[in-house]
Amino acid sequence: MSTDAGGRPLTKKQREAAAIKSMDGIAGRIYEHLKAGSIPELQLASRNKSNIVFDDMHRVWKYGAGMTTRSAMKTDGAYMLLRTMYMSEFIKDMVANEKSSTLREMYYISEGWDMGKFGAQNESDGLAEDLEVMTGRLREDFKLRPEENGAAMTGDLKVVETTRTGSRRTIHCQDDVGDAGYNIPYNVEPDRLRFKDVNVDFVVAIETGGMFARLAENGFDTSANCGLVHLKGQPARSTRRLLKRLNEESGLPVIVFTDGDPWSYRIFASVAYGAIKTAHISEYLATPTAQYLGITPSDITNYDLPSDKLTDRDVEALKSELADPRFDDELWRGEIEYQLQLGKKSEQQALAKYGLDFVTDTYLPEKLTEMGILR
Repeated sequence: MSTDAGGRPLTKKQREAAAIKSMDGIAGRIYEHLKAGSIPELQLASRNKSNIVFDDMHRVWKYGAGMTTRSAMKTDGAYMLLRTMYMSEFIKDMVANEKSSTLREMYYISEGWDMGKFGAQNESDGLAEDLEVMTGRLREDFKLRPEENGAAMTGDLKVVETTRTGSRRTIHCQDDVGDAGYNIPYNVEPDRLRFKDVNVDFVVAIETGGMFARLAENGFDTSANCGLVHLKGQPARSTRRLLKRLNEESGLPVIVFTDGDPWSYRIFASVAYGAIKTAHISEYLATPTAQYLGITPSDITNYDLPSDKLTDRDVEALKSELADPRFDDELWRGEIEYQLQLGKKSEQQALAKYGLDFVTDTYLPEKLTEMGILR
């Protein structure tokens, strides 16, 4: 997607040219059908849950062999093809004019597409993802961006960021940023963001902003010589992509630190193995070597943490995870079964029971040493 035949990162111009070519390819398929007097149609991988398979070799979610056809034979299909043409032209115009659009803006822009306008934003968001599936390109190549960027990062490393004017600036992710850290942009491809002077030994990806701020304020990034990345709940694509690049390009272990509930375990799974919604780009976003640190159900007992009772919804989610291939190993099965028996869940901030320094002076050093990250 983002490399040439030799595995080298594509330049900005190459990415733009590939995006335009892919849009022309879609229009060309429709044109050929019309020229032949046949009903226009487009095929793409089926994005139903039933077509999601877990690739054991790469340890990521991927789409299977199932295909779906968008055909003008039916009214709904004809409208979708019309919207596809409008969106393709809109993307080409943005690329040519060095513009970008949020997904929300694109939804409102469709108000000017007459019969091609969308009824709701989930329709336009879904079509943007369909274009990724059909072309093998990324929405970042199409100049489409989410409303919000990724979260934040801090640590002893420098990034070289390409500004909107095309100039490059070097930012040290400790010395040149404030308490909130370096703001991760929506596009973290090598032509926009490069790593320089990476002087950390590992990265801790943290679910909550409060815990990210606690570790930064306590100087854990310095004392443990690590990078800290705020996941901001379910992480944005740019955040997951950044973690993967740090892992692959700089050889940094990625450690995920979340709350101790089934929804937080799924945050870890999306970092490590990919999410069903983005299965078409799991190999691009997922970091299969990522390791889960905690909060684990065992931690609730071992550290006598304040906890809440599992809700019925929590219990159903945990039972579902027992059948999820992403949690199919002895450690995860044991922890999930223990949590169902325990009937409790806990948050990262529960560690504050023992004071504001406990998480950085005791909990993290003990857990990271146990994992072999710290010695």
